[in-house]
Amino acid sequence: MLSPWQKRPFDNLVLLFLTTMAISVVFSSPNKIQALLNPSFGLVMMISLAILYFYLSRQKGLSLSDKVRPYITFSSLLLSLTTIVFYFQPLKNISLPQNLAFLKNPNFTPVGSQLDLAIFLGFGLILGLTQIWKRINTDKQWNNGTMKQSIFDSIFLILNLLALFLTVYSLLKPILSDSIRLNLILPPFRLSWFAALEVLKNPQTALFGIGLDNFSSIFIQVKDFAYNQSLLWQINSFNVSRSAVLQIFTETGILGLTAFGLLIFSVFRKIISYPLQPTPYNLSFLYLIICLFVFPPSLIIWFLFFIVISQIKSDSIRLNPIPSDLSDLLPIYIGTVVIFSLLIGASGYFLGRSYASEYYFKKSLDGVTNNNIKQVYDNQRQAIILNPYIERFRGNFAQTNLLIANNLAQKDPKKITEQDRQTITQAIQASISEGKTVVSLNPQKADGWQGLAVIYLNIINAAQGADVWTISAYQRAILADPQNPTYRVGLGGVYYSLKKYDDALRFFEQAISLKPDWPNANYNYAWANFQKQNYSQAVNALQNTLSLLNQKTNKADYKKVQKELEEFKKMLPKDGEIPVSAPEEKTQSNLNLPTPPATQISPKIELPKEASPEVK
Repeated sequence: MLSPWQKRPFDNLVLLFLTTMAISVVFSSPNKIQALLNPSFGLVMMISLAILYFYLSRQKGLSLSDKVRPYITFSSLLLSLTTIVFYFQPLKNISLPQNLAFLKNPNFTPVGSQLDLAIFLGFGLILGLTQIWKRINTDKQWNNGTMKQSIFDSIFLILNLLALFLTVYSLLKPILSDSIRLNLILPPFRLSWFAALEVLKNPQTALFGIGLDNFSSIFIQVKDFAYNQSLLWQINSFNVSRSAVLQIFTETGILGLTAFGLLIFSVFRKIISYPLQPTPYNLSFLYLIICLFVFPPSLIIWFLFFIVISQIKSDSIRLNPIPSDLSDLLPIYIGTVVIFSLLIGASGYFLGRSYASEYYFKKSLDGVTNNNIKQVYDNQRQAIILNPYIERFRGNFAQTNLLIANNLAQKDPKKITEQDRQTITQAIQASISEGKTVVSLNPQKADGWQGLAVIYLNIINAAQGADVWTISAYQRAILADPQNPTYRVGLGGVYYSLKKYDDALRFFEQAISLKPDWPNANYNYAWANFQKQNYSQAVNALQNTLSLLNQKTNKADYKKVQKELEEFKKMLPKDGEIPVSAPEEKTQSNLNLPTPPATQISPKIELPKEASPEVK
């Protein structure tokens, strides 16, 4: 006889939340496969954690909290010891193989990021504190066993607290010292809020969101002038929101936010309804809700979230189970088992391919370290065969093919054979094809268009029509990310190289209007004016460049601009001299003018029309 199916109070809401995510993928996500596999808020990850939740919430016997707590405690203890050991860098002066060099990194952590580590250690700290508090209030008579357990809990608590302190200190140290290099880089909360509001402007995105794995496309639409003045301005976009709750709203819309809100409300109501719930998980749930509101989504946060609600459910459900007897529904029961078995088998196959593709891509990165282009090429190609829908695989493979073409084209022109020309042509075509595939996977992301523009830019002197394609790709990147000054300097640089100085001036000027304190934009603007013989404007722009350079940290650039400024001033009439303003210490810079690509082939290669960015 079949055992009754125990239906839990949160089951429907968990399924509803997953359903809203699936709807968002179907109706809104441009790259649906990558949306499924996203490691921070992907549908496959969330379904896997939901399965874990369903399994844990139906375990019988001892209280689930007593079953799971030792594993969490052990994991937290192991992470604490690892954090403490690596912080003091015991292997700093030991020579290690390249693939083990990470062991010298004081910020290394098995969970992936320092922020996730801090969140997990904070969770373990709450469990440890509440466990000690519970033992003090329940154990009236102390014996040897209780004493030993209390000593262990105290040692664990001390190690956990020390590891948490070191982790938080590592995250905040650059901020406290006003360092430009930050260990904790998070998208601004203000722009994350604007991104969430932006989806309300369109009925479809308001209801279903912009789609999983698509936050970056909305972030670039809400970037503003203030962002360009911050230390984060060189980060074109973020893939996650500042808050997991805002990410839910942005990517799954009102439906997803409502489903998640109902789930949270239901859990809180269950906690209030059963005051005898174990205190550790009440506090832990509150802690995780705060994390979901304050920090971006991640595997660690969602893992702990589903663990906690399964434990709250497991303890409370014993008071009021809702059984569903399936003993009279044998055909349905068997059919359900068969369907789920097929789903699990298919999921295992495709997830296995996904994992294998990541493995080969990692091997290609090892090839970069070993300076082995064949290892890089073969493994990237295999990764794409196994999973052709991952944008970073395609983008890196495009750069690899471009590198091969550049290496062959740098030969003495007299020594380039017809076979070399064919190989160069094939490599360039492959690079363009991969770059266009990145764009086709998600046309809303500006980085894809910028990557394609860079490919075209590198073959301007090798392929016919590449100059027009470069301009077109840059224009599409600017259209997608209108507040990005680097794209405008890039396009201005293309016009500068083509000696179209009026167009170059227009885009350099736009870049300056977006980020007035960027020395390189002012520097390029100065030289474009100089080429146009607008000497007065050129001197003004070069003086602005000089005022933006830090004389101490940018000595070479500062001297270079000073020397060029003197040369520029010689072109002015005597009564038009402009005094040099005192330098101000502001931003660090790396000044550069547009230079022709190294790849030069004569006669130029004629590529098919399909190589154009306008042809899909």
